[in-house]
Amino acid sequence: MLSSLVADFRIIFERDPAARNWLEVLVCYPGLQALSCHRIAHWLYRIGIPFFPRFISHLARFLTGIEIHPGAQIGQGVFIDHGMGVVIGETAIIGNYCLIYQGVTLGGTGKELGKRHPTLGENVVIGGGAKVLGNIQIGNDVRIGAGSVVLRDVPSNCTVVGIPGRVIYRSGVKVDPLEHGNLPDSEAAVIRTLVDRIESLEQEVKQLRESQSASKYLVAAALSESGEKELCHQVEDSCLLRDKEIREFLGEELLRENN
Repeated sequence: MLSSLVADFRIIFERDPAARNWLEVLVCYPGLQALSCHRIAHWLYRIGIPFFPRFISHLARFLTGIEIHPGAQIGQGVFIDHGMGVVIGETAIIGNYCLIYQGVTLGGTGKELGKRHPTLGENVVIGGGAKVLGNIQIGNDVRIGAGSVVLRDVPSNCTVVGIPGRVIYRSGVKVDPLEHGNLPDSEAAVIRTLVDRIESLEQEVKQLRESQSASKYLVAAALSESGEKELCHQVEDSCLLRDKEIREFLGEELLRENN
């Protein structure tokens, strides 16, 4: 237990640029305090002591805002950054050197008995507000984007984003654990593809209407003695998808209207 506490203390200086001295880390980092209390509570839980493990867990929750059930198994070098609102269930297993941000839930999906909480491999990064639910396996070096809801197993060396969480492979790309801005946006990419396809189809429809209008004009001109017969219907321009809301969602600048 002592070696785990030392690893928990050292990892903060490696992953948090705001950590400047040991006294500040000991007194002002609720993640470290919650883990320290948990390791004591977990030891008492394993040897079968009643009441006190849950009481220690409850006290730590009151002081830090982080709720960790005494039965949860947490490896060494785990860093809970900020941590307010973090909930870790009884049968959850967290591997070494995982990074967990505020608002994360490692919970269950019902009232089933036995193993009902997720198992995390090593070096897993879970962004703020993410939910990992059920008895699922999360591989090593997995990155879960902020706000994602993960309900299925995730292989190692993957990135998961969205609701429900979708696996996106980043083979050959090395991303720093703290660079959450580099996470891909799969939903925006799909919507961008659909928008491009719709615009292409609208252009084709516009060209077909113009061609049809030109044919009608030629026929009318051939039948008319004066050759000045006007068409009854004028073709309207296709309304391309240049809406402000769509462009803002896709993260693109508004395009100027075509002359």
